[in-house]
Amino acid sequence: MSVSEARNELSGWGARGTSGVSFASALKFEAVDVVLGGRVVLDTFDLQLNPGEIVCLLGESGSGKSTALRVAAGIQPVHGGTVRINDQIVSAPHKTTPPDKRGIGLMFQDFALFPHLSVLQNVCFGLKGLGKTAALAQGRAALKRVGLQEREDDYPHRLSGGQQQRLALARSVAPRPGLLLLDEPFSSLDARLRETVRTETLAVLRETHATSLIVTHDPEEAMVLGDRVALLRHGRIAQIGTAAEVYRNPVDLSAARFFSPLSEIDSVVDNGFAPTPLGPVATPGFADGAKVTVAIRPAGGVEIAQQGPGVLGRIVSKRDAIGVDICEVKVNGIESPVGVRQRTNVALFVGQEVFLALNPEHVLVFGRD
Repeated sequence: MSVSEARNELSGWGARGTSGVSFASALKFEAVDVVLGGRVVLDTFDLQLNPGEIVCLLGESGSGKSTALRVAAGIQPVHGGTVRINDQIVSAPHKTTPPDKRGIGLMFQDFALFPHLSVLQNVCFGLKGLGKTAALAQGRAALKRVGLQEREDDYPHRLSGGQQQRLALARSVAPRPGLLLLDEPFSSLDARLRETVRTETLAVLRETHATSLIVTHDPEEAMVLGDRVALLRHGRIAQIGTAAEVYRNPVDLSAARFFSPLSEIDSVVDNGFAPTPLGPVATPGFADGAKVTVAIRPAGGVEIAQQGPGVLGRIVSKRDAIGVDICEVKVNGIESPVGVRQRTNVALFVGQEVFLALNPEHVLVFGRD
């Protein structure tokens, strides 16, 4: 991508506040089971989205998140339980309301654009019930919001990846659906575009007021986009809450690992604290003698200083990110180096002895067997 093309991608969106407004729908999964190839993909899956809410469904590959989206869309039948949209059952065993009868908008990972249709025809595809004049007006309004009004006669193959994403978004919101379903919508975008496209897409979703279910494997993306984040594991919701809730209070060590890398230290509670080579950590809720794992997040869990106080360590690795140092520090008594991310400090170098100080706010404690 040339510099001029990149600049156009980043600045080509239309004016905010101009998206058509939807009548938001409620979406509810009730004890949904899906079995594919003899494997349980969704296991008594429960999830409820309130009208106008944006929920990000987060999980590893194979956790069932895309299957849940396909169930909501009416593409995947269920083998148990029900799905309701506005209290109307749309999925149950032996009953599946088709996608075009659900009042939904769909945006797939590969965009699923029609190559033989023009940009405007793609957007108007779901507007056939409006009549030609109204459909063209509504389709052009959607294209203008994503900055593609000048490309309405082009075909998808002539658009860049970012423009194709914007076209897919325009097509999904043009009918003003009450429910939007987005499957990994930013995964194919260049890293330089992803943040801007994500921000603008979120603005469009807010403007439409449509209830939105977004599937992603990226914790940061989920936390930026979602009113709530639902962590899916083995076909069930392991934890759901606001971004702050799931990050600060992960339900278990596995959930904490999903949201960030960790430095983990095994310890045994003694008089209300877990002793570690970096100092004692408070363990409220754990009895003396309990076996615990102390988990330290790289961002904020430990601070590096060139002078004490603190515990002596030695920098064994240092990488420069944009405004951030990513360091590994060896500390006596800890098997693996402690990961630390903090504001860039050009005075730090590999082999240097430094002092580490714990920040309890970013240190977690979990029980272990």
